[in-house]
Amino acid sequence: MEDLNFYESVYALVRQIPEGRVTSYGAIARALGREGSARIVGYAMGNAGKANPPVPAHRVLNSKGQLSAKAAFGHPDLMQQLLENEGVKINNDRVVNFKSVFWDPLTEELI
Repeated sequence: MEDLNFYESVYALVRQIPEGRVTSYGAIARALGREGSARIVGYAMGNAGKANPPVPAHRVLNSKGQLSAKAAFGHPDLMQQLLENEGVKINNDRVVNFKSVFWDPLTEELI
């Protein structure tokens, strides 16, 4: 079983992603000093529904801006709907303006 403290660190960082912005599993891993651990961040996001306070897991995508984890949201359109409700444009399961809405925790101000 992965280190639950790492999961909590992931959740704390993901909670800081501003509304209308997205990031990647890899960016979260790098920001937490775990370069190459994007998959573990993905596992953490898969368990984010159990976290309290809630984690905006819909804002974490793969490195290409694809909604690769949309099946984890229970309905195939829910992840896209949540992002679109925040003003993020999606086309064919990919963020249209990925580079312009990308939030890098290493270079952006944290809350």
